[in-house]
Amino acid sequence: MTRFKKVILSFLIPLLMVGCQSPKRFSNDGKVKILSTIGQIGDLVKEVGGERVDSLVLILGDLDPHSYEIVKGDAEKIEKADLIFYNGLGLEHGASLSSVLKGSPKAIAVGEKILSAHPEKVLMREGTVDPHIWMDISLWKQGIDPIVEALSIKDPEGASYYKERGRLLAEKMEEAHIEVRSILQKIPSKQRYLVTSHDAFHYFTKTYLAEPGETDWALRFAAPEGLAPEGQLNPRDIQKIIDYLKAKEVSVLFPESNVSRDSIRKIATAGKELGLEIQICSEPLYGDSMSRLTYIEMMRKNAETIAKYLLLTQEVKR
Repeated sequence: MTRFKKVILSFLIPLLMVGCQSPKRFSNDGKVKILSTIGQIGDLVKEVGGERVDSLVLILGDLDPHSYEIVKGDAEKIEKADLIFYNGLGLEHGASLSSVLKGSPKAIAVGEKILSAHPEKVLMREGTVDPHIWMDISLWKQGIDPIVEALSIKDPEGASYYKERGRLLAEKMEEAHIEVRSILQKIPSKQRYLVTSHDAFHYFTKTYLAEPGETDWALRFAAPEGLAPEGQLNPRDIQKIIDYLKAKEVSVLFPESNVSRDSIRKIATAGKELGLEIQICSEPLYGDSMSRLTYIEMMRKNAETIAKYLLLTQEVKR
C-alpha cells in the first residue's frame, strides 16, 4: 500500500466508524424527538416509533445508569427532546440527572407506569423497589402502552401507526419471553442457581430459572453487591457468597458487562483457597446495560450464556 493510500485511510476509517455509531444529536427532520435514559427503553421507543421518531439514548454502552450524572452535551439533548422516557423506581439516582427528570413535565417514568398498573409484579428488596423490571420480558412488555400513549398524544396523526407497531412489538416480546424460558428450563432444576456481580437478576430468576409456582425462588440467586453496584466488599459479603456456592454446589460466577469484576475475582480467589472449584465465566451477562445488542438480543444472550456454562460446569463435575 502506498503512503498516500495509508494517509487517506487514516482519515477515512475514523469517519466511517463515527458513521456506524448511533447519532449523538437530534436531527432537524421534523420527527418527534425522543430521549430515553437507557437502551432498554430506547429499543422499545424505536420499535414503536419507527420512522416517525428521532430517538436517542442518553446512557450509552456499558455506563452505569444507577450513578450516571449529566455530562457535556446532555443538556442540549434534554432541551431539544419532545419527550423523555426514563425507568424511574430509583434507577437513575445520580443527583443531576434525577433532578432534571423529576422536574421536567415532558419526562415519563416507564417503570413507575408499570408499577402503577401491576404493583403485584414489582419486586422489593429490603424495603427498596427493585428497578430492574426489564429483566422479565413479559413485565417489560407492559411498558409498550405508556410509550404508545405518550407518542399518540404528542403526535395524534401517528396514533394508529404507533398502536399497530406496539401490538407487533408485544407479540415479538411474548415470543422472546417463551423462548428464553424454554432455553433455561432445559437446565435440570438442581443446577438452576445463579451468582452474578450485583442484584440485577431477581426478576430474571423468578421468571426464567424458578420452577412454576415456586415460592422460595429467591434462593436460586445470589450476588455480592446490592441493587446499585458499588464495588466495596467486606469479608462478610465474600463469606456469604462462598457459603451459598457450597450449599448450592455452584462452581461458576457470572460477571456483568458494566460492573467491575473485582468482587467476583475476590470471591473466586477466596473460594479456591478453601478448596472450592470456582471459575469466572468468560462471557459477561447484560443487566444494567445492553452494550451494542438490542433488548431481545440481550435477553436471549443472557439465557444462552447461563445455560451453556451451567450445563458445562455440570459436565466437568461428572
